[in-house]
Amino acid sequence: MFRKSHLPSRRLRVALACLLCGVSSAALHAADDIPWPQWRGPDGQGHAPAARHLPITWSETENVAWKTPLPGRGWSSPVVDERHVWLTTAVEREATAEEKSRRPDEPSGGQPRNIAGGLSLRALGVDRDSGRVVHDVELFTIDDPQPIHALNSFASPSPVLAGGHLYCHFGDFGTACVETATGRIAWANRELRLDHMNGPGSTPIVWNDLVIVNCDGTDVQFVAALDAATGRLAWKTPRSGPLRENPDLKKAYSTPLIVRQGDQEVLVSPGADWLYGYDPETGAERWRMSYGELGFSVIPRPVAAHGLVFMSTSFNQPRLLAVRLAADGTGAEIVWQETKGAPSMPSPLVVGDELIMVGDKGVATCLDAKTGRLVWSQRLGGNFSSSPLYADGRIYVGNRDGDTFVISAGPTCRLEATNHLDGRIFATPAAVGDALFLRTDEALYRIANETAAMTDAPVSPSVLPSGQRPGPLRPVARRQATVNESTRSMVIPPLTW
Repeated sequence: MFRKSHLPSRRLRVALACLLCGVSSAALHAADDIPWPQWRGPDGQGHAPAARHLPITWSETENVAWKTPLPGRGWSSPVVDERHVWLTTAVEREATAEEKSRRPDEPSGGQPRNIAGGLSLRALGVDRDSGRVVHDVELFTIDDPQPIHALNSFASPSPVLAGGHLYCHFGDFGTACVETATGRIAWANRELRLDHMNGPGSTPIVWNDLVIVNCDGTDVQFVAALDAATGRLAWKTPRSGPLRENPDLKKAYSTPLIVRQGDQEVLVSPGADWLYGYDPETGAERWRMSYGELGFSVIPRPVAAHGLVFMSTSFNQPRLLAVRLAADGTGAEIVWQETKGAPSMPSPLVVGDELIMVGDKGVATCLDAKTGRLVWSQRLGGNFSSSPLYADGRIYVGNRDGDTFVISAGPTCRLEATNHLDGRIFATPAAVGDALFLRTDEALYRIANETAAMTDAPVSPSVLPSGQRPGPLRPVARRQATVNESTRSMVIPPLTW
């Protein structure tokens, strides 16, 4: 394990750097004050506890407060602060015939890939009320980038908000920090190099003063932490579990989760064939647990409930594992497992005593989270990459055809609505106040009931008396189902390759 010297201590260095660049080290603990700081919400597990009065039905002409076309392409999920919705995107330059010949689109794994000649990797800040793009920040320009899987994008890892900053990760292509108030780049780092084979996928997390990310390539496998204030490498820990010889079976794309194990916090981090527990402060490995069978290209993020951690092993045959962490912090063991309906890409969701998982091919399955007993199973239809969201008493999940299914949470499956938007859905929506922020491959939408679409900046319904709507109403025409004209006319700086 690599670890930077702590003389002077990293916390002292962070505090000094924060004073110099305007970042508050204490503010990095304040993610709870941000409405939607990370992929899958405040707890990172698909829950929107403060969302109320969300719409059940919508379309291109119903309950759309605004729709903003987005430049480039990216599957990253939106994160939301008090003023903006933030996303990342990749503007691609088409590869020439010569560039394509150097990178065949059929790797040894036999999976089709997309090849780009160059990339402009960007952070986008969209005004929550109007849908106007107010920040379009180029973070990296990449020549001759690694190819990606046909189902992936060059901007799939989701950004994270903390302490007035946006942390954007693009895997091997780099990690950057943006000041949310100004759009200024605070730092950029390209030290975390690896061969993804199918493109980047792991989303970072922010814990205290660290930006932590899984880096599991075909060539190297490690977990690393960057100093949130400076971008410098704080620690880097190689994966220790033995892997198969085939490089294709060594890679993974999952996102870690911080949970309590006994009296301490542990970074639970899935890799190929192994689940690891690390000290998030130092990167020291505390334990590792074998999946028992082949598990690679792991994509879903774990969730935790009832003293268990739930994760999927993805490929080739996905298995949903319920894992109990030892109270003394020294290990973990599989308590139960399920193969039928287990997802390769969407992350699981726990609501009360029920665990819900949506398989890649469109079958939703509900299990008793404590025992693994089947509660219900329902075919939704379509193919899925997006993860389910629990908000306002319902489960929202979108497929790659642009359909979002709204399901009543509980011991029986009741499909309340199926809502279609133009484009494909790979990102997981954010639920803030009375609105859903939903990204397709073409646009970002604010989905809200028609009266909500006419109000001023959203007020958290949780502070209002029951049944009272946020207000006041503006005396303006409804903006539903319209494309933001200011966005259409916005001039995006030309690319330089």
